[in-house]
Amino acid sequence: MDITKQHHEQQEAKRQQGKISSFIGNFQVGTLLNKSGIRKLRGVSPLTLFSAIFMLPFDGDNFYRGIVTNSALPFKKNAAYDLLKNPRHNWRKFMLSLAVQVSHFFFLLTSKEREKVLVLIFDDSTYDRSRSKVVELLAWVFDHTSHTSLKGFKLLTLGWSDGASFLPLDFVLCSSAHAEKRIQGIKKDLDKRICGYKRRVEAMTKSTEHLENMVKRVLAHGVKADYILMDSWFCWPAILAKLGQHLPVICMAKNMPTVLYRYDDQWVTLGKLYKRIKKRPGKAQILASVVVETKQEQKVKVVFVRHRHKRDWLAIFSTRIDLEPKEIVRIYGKRWDIEVFFKIMKHHLNLEKEAQLRDYDGIIGHTTIAMARYIFLAVEQRCHDDPKTIGSLFFAFSEEIKDLSLIEALQRLLALALDKVRSSGEFAEDVVFAMIDAIMGAAVEFIKTSRRLTISSAIHSTS
Repeated sequence: MDITKQHHEQQEAKRQQGKISSFIGNFQVGTLLNKSGIRKLRGVSPLTLFSAIFMLPFDGDNFYRGIVTNSALPFKKNAAYDLLKNPRHNWRKFMLSLAVQVSHFFFLLTSKEREKVLVLIFDDSTYDRSRSKVVELLAWVFDHTSHTSLKGFKLLTLGWSDGASFLPLDFVLCSSAHAEKRIQGIKKDLDKRICGYKRRVEAMTKSTEHLENMVKRVLAHGVKADYILMDSWFCWPAILAKLGQHLPVICMAKNMPTVLYRYDDQWVTLGKLYKRIKKRPGKAQILASVVVETKQEQKVKVVFVRHRHKRDWLAIFSTRIDLEPKEIVRIYGKRWDIEVFFKIMKHHLNLEKEAQLRDYDGIIGHTTIAMARYIFLAVEQRCHDDPKTIGSLFFAFSEEIKDLSLIEALQRLLALALDKVRSSGEFAEDVVFAMIDAIMGAAVEFIKTSRRLTISSAIHSTS
């Protein structure tokens, strides 16, 4: 039994290694690393180092066991650390380029007849380093889930979804914009032109100031999207006005006493607006919808929906006011994909606990590789669920089904029947052919009659 189990594990490891190698080769990960300034200086290639770190959670190892103390690797631990800590490595460009390639791959798999709604999704989550003391740019950040402050960072992430798959596109690892909340400062003396310095400046900037730049960056790289989805933390009129210049925005909203909206020539809060408008009777899920104006003179559609867990309401904003309320709610539901993404990243892809790095560049590099693992899983999930990814065999069968007419199908069935009759020897062959001719003639006449009836009914309906 032990030998069988061991053999099964070995085969599974080989199969897993093959899938990862195919992913790295098909999406040209080595080329993307080179174009992002992640090049070989000495020793092994960056792709070898990247692959070794990439494999860690799939092998059940952390950075210490899989890299630092692993004597089977063709490199030492310092080579892996140098890959992650180099401030000149443009990890942002690498991840965005990889995600764009994969999104184009997903786009080819989607049928042209299917209504495609592509969305960009913003959200943030805590990057917990509670046990750390000397990590570069470590700060006190507020966790909205536990309603407590902890030591770490805020991971502001922009993702893409087509309703079937989610891909991370860009992220900012935010420290704190307030110096008194930062436990550690910048520890490297860097050239202001390189990536490492620019990302440190980003970390000490207010997170909401990154949103528009992130959207402009991904759109410039060729990402296709129809809407931007956000949680209520980002639903401020100024942000809606900025992002609305690029794409329509759909987001959850909170009732805040300082944020007012214009309705019937009066400025009211969201709570007072709900009390003024007429609600739908009964147990309708969508209670009401109304168009209001913000302080930035921007019109937004507010959809009030019933709270699922208590006797209250929720409000969803849309900067595209011609959308139906049901469509606004349906599109906003795609935002859940990023919540699943954060859970998978933390609990299965070792985002926080795999490597206890103290260097800010190292954390950026490791976070990028962890997100690349999620992109790999998204590709595997799509290939498993989508029959189009079977390859040329699928398209061959698709063409067979599409090109096969009713007459050809009847001919094939009758040819099989003729073979059966011949093998039995009970009927003369000329009798069989006479039967086939009669059946085919009746089928052709039936099709012609159906076409004439269809054309005549179409003429009558148009007249």
